[in-house]
Amino acid sequence: MSSVEYLREKVQMKHLNCAVCLVSAIALLASTTTVNAQSASTVPTIREAIDESRLVTLEGNTRPEATAANDLGLVADGFPLDHMQLQLKRSPESEAALAQYISELSNPQSPNYHKWLTPAQFAADFGVAASDVDKVTAWLTAHGFTVSGVAPTGLAIDFSGTAGQVRSAFHTEIHNLSVGGAAHFANISDPKVPAALAPAVAGIVSLHNFHPKSQSIAKKHPDYTFTNSNGTFHGLVAGDIATIYNLTPVFNAGYTGKGQSIMVVEDTYLYSTGDWTVFRKTFGLARPYPYGTLSQVSPAGAITCTNPGFQGVSSDPGYGDDGEAIIDVEWASAAAPNAAIILAACTDTNTTFGGLIALENTLNGPAGSLPSVVSISYGESEPSNGAAANLAYSTAYQQAVTEGVSIFVSSGDEDAASSDNGAVATHGITVSGFTSTPYNVSVGGLDFGYTADSVDPSTYWSATNSNTYASALSYIQEIPWNNSCAGGLVASFLGITPIGLCNNSAVTSSTGVFHFLQDAVGGSGGPSNCATGIAATRGVANGTCAGYPKPAFQSGLFGNPADGVRDIPDVSLFASNGFWDAYYVVCWSNPDTNAGGGFTCTGAPSTWAGFGGTSVSSPIMAGIQALINQKTGSRWGNPNTVYYSLANTEYGVSGSAACNSNTVDKTSNSCIFYDITQGDNDAVCKARSGTFIDCYSAGNTYGILSTSSTASQPAYLTNVGWDFPTGIGSVNAYNLVMNWP
Repeated sequence: MSSVEYLREKVQMKHLNCAVCLVSAIALLASTTTVNAQSASTVPTIREAIDESRLVTLEGNTRPEATAANDLGLVADGFPLDHMQLQLKRSPESEAALAQYISELSNPQSPNYHKWLTPAQFAADFGVAASDVDKVTAWLTAHGFTVSGVAPTGLAIDFSGTAGQVRSAFHTEIHNLSVGGAAHFANISDPKVPAALAPAVAGIVSLHNFHPKSQSIAKKHPDYTFTNSNGTFHGLVAGDIATIYNLTPVFNAGYTGKGQSIMVVEDTYLYSTGDWTVFRKTFGLARPYPYGTLSQVSPAGAITCTNPGFQGVSSDPGYGDDGEAIIDVEWASAAAPNAAIILAACTDTNTTFGGLIALENTLNGPAGSLPSVVSISYGESEPSNGAAANLAYSTAYQQAVTEGVSIFVSSGDEDAASSDNGAVATHGITVSGFTSTPYNVSVGGLDFGYTADSVDPSTYWSATNSNTYASALSYIQEIPWNNSCAGGLVASFLGITPIGLCNNSAVTSSTGVFHFLQDAVGGSGGPSNCATGIAATRGVANGTCAGYPKPAFQSGLFGNPADGVRDIPDVSLFASNGFWDAYYVVCWSNPDTNAGGGFTCTGAPSTWAGFGGTSVSSPIMAGIQALINQKTGSRWGNPNTVYYSLANTEYGVSGSAACNSNTVDKTSNSCIFYDITQGDNDAVCKARSGTFIDCYSAGNTYGILSTSSTASQPAYLTNVGWDFPTGIGSVNAYNLVMNWP
């Protein structure tokens, strides 16, 4: 809705019927029309002549790996940099107007409540001034770049060139790097642009080939529910999730996702779409839910998108991104079995993540092709992602909210240390910039607590499987998913303190029986702390780094800290890769063992692949939202406004003892959320260049991630109500769907 339409509606609501009022209304509309002609979205911000001698540094846009230790020298001037994205920014006035509109979309008292915009309306009302876009594209062309397209919003410009042209225009060099034995390239310093362009230019989304990490963790020896000499293990199938999170009565009530579309954003097509079909048939989804479909698309648009096909092995060691893609499509379908699952993928350019391109083109495409829900299972820490890339995701999610599209994003699989990508933490507390914006639902990761608490598994699992391999009996007590020696529950289970365990030779030795605990692997959660600004130490949230401001929906919820910033996650679901004996079963037939494949999808699921990670919990939660959309007959944009409202009612001012995950009635309860109050997502850490960053070691080599380096303040413990390891907690899907306002 334009500002003219908005004010016209307000005038009509007042039923003005007197001559004086009519004159006033006409005057108001006339003045509004004048303002709209120079509205916030069309007021140029580039007002000076471009002077190449007056430069401004686009701070916070250098990868942490671009160090002297990794530097192999300058690339050749002719080195191609294809389809980079220049991220532009709105005027402050336009940004304020957009924030106001987004807040009104979720306010039932506002005339703009649920008045979703089409992509064209969004571009017209909240885009970048056309004259600013023209000046920036002319400047790029003058420096020899090829401009392939401009997003309708003007916020992203697709351009290509060479390393020599980048050095000339942006005053930064592209160098070859060797990182962990892998070849990479990246800019060695922050780019610079003429000061005249700075009001409109935020930066280049990426000048490197470090692509985001998929948020999935493979289980090494997958099986479904079975017993061997090592004990009993539980592989979750679709029916198990339907029981544990109470989806079955939702399906029985007729809410199965029919008429809803769930888009999963990827950079590859599947190895085989037949895997999705086998998954649904084997686990009893195909026959009772015949309307579920799967399609693969490469969204066309102003930003160049090429069909990636099957991409094979990714740049991430251990598995290809098609493993991520198959997880997403299968488990989204498990939660909403009659929904249309759309895999949207574009080829990664040598600088830009194909998933971002797919999302941008989708949100700027035909209004009729917008999905109901989107799930994103990739991530990169805020300081590593950089200011321009953080803004690229934030602005895309903003647009999605105004169009009624709900964005669900994996919180991450690195405990509270996202910059370290699962290794021993040396960069301190960080979270993923893909998931930390105020405009998406951040989905965290949980594990089951019965083994840690020495509870007989038969309390929750049948000794036999159903004909669709399900064996869960009820909701299962949950704890944060945490594979690290710093986790209090595993340390207690082994009869030692976390610091003692992390410094025990059984962990520190590469041949130690518990060496696998020397990883910062688990469901991520923490405060946004480097969405903007520049890190004084690359990859660390220091210097001028700042987090996203705390959104209104999150303020005041019991347990959520008054820290002034966006905190993640929002909600959590099971995401373990078998640490406490349970994990997700996936039909993935890619035979390439170098990509992590080599499993079949024939016979019983004991031979199938197994995974964990918040990349599984995110598409499941997206599927649950699709059920809500179907029941209410409406899109919901950012559903956090409702999640937190419901949580406020349930938790009140002191939490809800009746909905504590440990003690709640596991088969019949009225809880919408289950409050997880046991465990943590603390990570093992050590000094970086002799300095402990957010790491308390008590004089040892290894310590625990802590909000203080001189005192034990674990980052982070669960508590009653909201907390960093689990957010609001997990969900009872039936109660959530049926109590949705």
